[in-house]
Amino acid sequence: MTDDTIDEDAPIFAIATAAELAGMHPQTLRQYDRLGLVIPSRTKGGSRRYSVHDVALLREVGRLSADGMSLPAIARIIELENRVRELHGRVQDLEARMQAELARRPGARVFAAGSTGSVITLRSGTRVRRATDVVIWRPRRDLPHTDE
Repeated sequence: MTDDTIDEDAPIFAIATAAELAGMHPQTLRQYDRLGLVIPSRTKGGSRRYSVHDVALLREVGRLSADGMSLPAIARIIELENRVRELHGRVQDLEARMQAELARRPGARVFAAGSTGSVITLRSGTRVRRATDVVIWRPRRDLPHTDE
């Protein structure tokens, strides 16, 4: 059984390999770690381990820095991108939960007003009992609109 998906967050690269992949010096990666820009995982012995995602982030930090952006500004961008990613995940979760709830409820619901003003819930396609008075509200278009 093979799994073709790659876990982009798996800490697999030592600092020298990550630095080479990102096109940076290992000391730069240490500095970014100290500043909180790219924080790698740590082994039990304390060695840094970078993921594929970390390497991509290092490349992005390098690109933004080369374009003249300050490291505090880059840190803020990374923070905001992480927040967007988190919120995107929450939206996907809520959409999935909403779809599951809609699938659990067969048919759309229709609301009508009773003769006393009470709200009556009807399932789509359900016939109204003859004993129930249902008022269908339609706005009259022939009355002039007045502001009082």
